[in-house]
Amino acid sequence: MTGTGITAAAADSTGRAQPDPTRGATPFSTDGEDLRIAGDPTMGDAAERVRCADISEEPLALERMITAVTDPRCGAVVTFDGVVRDHDGGRGVDRLEYSAHPTAGEVITEVAREIAERYPDTLVAVAHRHGPLVIGDSALVCAVTAPHRKQAFAACDDLVDTVKQRVPIWKHQVFDDGATEWVGAL
Repeated sequence: MTGTGITAAAADSTGRAQPDPTRGATPFSTDGEDLRIAGDPTMGDAAERVRCADISEEPLALERMITAVTDPRCGAVVTFDGVVRDHDGGRGVDRLEYSAHPTAGEVITEVAREIAERYPDTLVAVAHRHGPLVIGDSALVCAVTAPHRKQAFAACDDLVDTVKQRVPIWKHQVFDDGATEWVGAL
C-alpha cells in the first residue's frame, strides 16, 4: 500500500493499479481555511480546541468524545468509531492486541493539534486503545465539531488517516486458524 491509496491487489483488466476506496483522502478533503464561512464565531487557538487526545488500555466510549466537543457554536458533529472486525484479507480474525510505544500519547496529541490548526473552526477529540481487544471493541474513536458540516467531515477524515499513519501503535492479529500477524500502523 502506498500513500496514494493504491494497492497492487486492486488492478483493472489491463493490470493497472486502481485506488483502494477504503484508504486515503476522501473527495471532500481540502484546506480547512477554504471551508471557513465569514461571520462564524472564532473558536480559539488550536491547543484549546483539542478537547481530548488519549491512548488508553480502558474501553473507549464514543459518547465521551462527543461530549468533549459539544459546543453551542457548532452545528455539525462528525464521529468515527473504528471497531475490531471479524475478518482481514479474507481470513477470519479471532481477536487482536494493540501495542503502543511510550511516545504514542505525545504523538496523538501532536496529531490532534495539527488537525485543529489545519481546520480552524473545529473542536477535536480522539482516543486510541491498546492492549487486548475482541471483535466489536472500539479501537479508535473520535469526534469533530464545527459550525458547518463540510469542515467537520474533512477534519474527521484527516484526523483518522493521520492517526493511523503517525501514531506508533502496532496491531497483533490472531486469526481463527491460530495463525498470527503483526500489522504496523506506521
